[in-house]
Amino acid sequence: MSYYYSIPLVNEPELAQARAVIGAGLARIIGYFREDGAKSIVQIEEALATGNAAAMVIPAHTLKGESRQFGARRLGDIAEVIEKTARRCVEQHTAPEEVASEVAMLRGCFVETLAVLEAGAPAAPAPQPVSYAPAPVAPRPAASFGNAPRTFGRRIG
Repeated sequence: MSYYYSIPLVNEPELAQARAVIGAGLARIIGYFREDGAKSIVQIEEALATGNAAAMVIPAHTLKGESRQFGARRLGDIAEVIEKTARRCVEQHTAPEEVASEVAMLRGCFVETLAVLEAGAPAAPAPQPVSYAPAPVAPRPAASFGNAPRTFGRRIG
């Protein structure tokens, strides 16, 4: 069994703090996390497949930070190991093969984490009806424009 399974999937106090700070917008923010996280994982997997450590650094860093803002400890820690290893591989001019097992766990961990986050997110508020009636416009007194004719841009003369 992997060391990572000893790390909680989501730290509930940290998720509760994010819920308190973000409030009803949490569901929307988690939606952004879903999109950005999926893109990051694809980029990391492609970088591993091509042996491009440099291409792993930014998506792993992004995934780490976004995960940790919700208390997603396991995903954040896996992404951090990938990021740190990729940085070292860039410095040493080596391929990032040693994080293949972490990259293999990434997608499943991401899916599990999303399920927990979405279950704990408050429901998005119902959209308010939009009124398309024009807002009343108060007439402006002619004196406020002075005696000069109205123009757009620079005044000439």
